[in-house]
Amino acid sequence: MNTKTHLFFMRPISTCVVILAILLLTSCESATSSPTPEQPWPSEVTAIEYISSADNTPQPALFYKPATQQPAPLLVALHTWSGDYQSLSLPYAEWCITNNWVLIHPNFRGPNNHPEATGSDMVIQDILSAVDYAKKNANVDPNRIYLVGASGGGYTALMVVARDPGVWAAASVWVPITDLSAWYYQSKKIQPEYADDIVKSLGGAPGDSAEVDLAYQERSPITHLSPSIITPIDINAGIHDGHLGRVFIDHSLLAFNALADPKDQILDNDINYLVNKAQVPKHLIDPYLSDPSYGVNQPLFRKQSGRVRITIFEGGHEIIFNAALNWLSQQFK
Repeated sequence: MNTKTHLFFMRPISTCVVILAILLLTSCESATSSPTPEQPWPSEVTAIEYISSADNTPQPALFYKPATQQPAPLLVALHTWSGDYQSLSLPYAEWCITNNWVLIHPNFRGPNNHPEATGSDMVIQDILSAVDYAKKNANVDPNRIYLVGASGGGYTALMVVARDPGVWAAASVWVPITDLSAWYYQSKKIQPEYADDIVKSLGGAPGDSAEVDLAYQERSPITHLSPSIITPIDINAGIHDGHLGRVFIDHSLLAFNALADPKDQILDNDINYLVNKAQVPKHLIDPYLSDPSYGVNQPLFRKQSGRVRITIFEGGHEIIFNAALNWLSQQFK
C-alpha cells in the first residue's frame, strides 16, 4: 500500500520525550507472559488486564514500566480507527523503553465498528481507568501524563480530553476525525467501508432518525471542544490528506477553531482553500516557518491560540513521531 494512503503510517522516533495516553485500566488486573504473536512487541512490554469502571469488565492493554525509582512520565497510546494492539504503535514502546517512560496501550473496545466503541462512554471510562491502572502499578509523574493518537486515535484523544481535560499534561493529535456526520459523507465517496463502520456504530446514517442524529452529535469531538479546555493540544494534519488519504484536513482546522479564542480562528475562506487546493493561501505563508523535528515533512502552516496549536505539514494521512514526541516532551502541568 502506498504510504500516503496508509491509515497510520509510522515514522522513526528520535531521542525526545513524550507520553502517549489513552486506555482504561483499573483493579482486578492480571498479567500474561507476552503480547499476542501477531504483534512482535519487545519482551519488556506485558499484556495485562484491568477492570474498567465503565462496566466492571476486564479490559486488555499492553503495559510497560521502567526500572527507575524516579517518577516517570506516562505515555497513553491510542490505536487507530480499525485497530486494537498494533505493530504500527511499536515506536511508542521503543521510545518509552529507551527513555524510561511508562507506557499503556489500551484496546478501548477495539475497532470502531460497533456501538461499544467509537467515542462511547465505555471508551472514555476505559481510557481513564487505564491511567488509574498505570498510576497504581508504576511510579507515574502526575504532572507528565501524555495522550497521543493518530487518525481514529486522534479522534478518540480529542473525545477523552474534552470529557476529562484535568488528567492530561498535553495531547498530541494527528490527522483526527472530528465530525462523524461529515466523515460519513466524505467516506461514502472515497472509502465506503468507513461509512459502513459508522453506521454499525451509531445505528444508521445521518438523517435516519432523531436518535441516530443525536448519536452522531454526541460522539463527534467537534461537539465537545471549546476554548475552556485547559489541556495543551497540538493538532497536526498532512496537507494532502483526503486527496491522498482518508480524512480531509477541515476536521483538524475546525477542531482548532473550536478550541481557539474567536479572534484567532481560521477564516472559512482560508479553510476552503487549504482543503480544496491542498495549498496554503499566499497571505498565510510564513517564509520563516521551520521545525527540524518534522524532518522532510516540514510545516507549511502553523497557528497558535492559547494552549492549542495547529500545524499543517507536507504529507498525508500520517503521524511524524519525532515531532509528536518532541512537542510532548516540553509540556508539563
